[in-house]
Amino acid sequence: MVRVRASQKWFTEEEVSRLLSIGVDELRSLARNKHVGIFEKAAEAAGVTAERLLFTLSDLMILSVLWPKIQH
Repeated sequence: MVRVRASQKWFTEEEVSRLLSIGVDELRSLARNKHVGIFEKAAEAAGVTAERLLFTLSDLMILSVLWPKIQH
């Protein structure tokens, strides 16, 4: 179970990594494969390389369900 503040709308990749106990590189790979994390997409459209990913609460919930299934 993942617990976050109800008022928090955005999560950095470091926060998501810590909440899900997943490495940042694994998180980036999973996010890229499942098309979650919007900062990377916005940066690509602007023609620059994204330094960090940002996730919404919906993205976090999707990743929290998918990660245990992929891990095993």
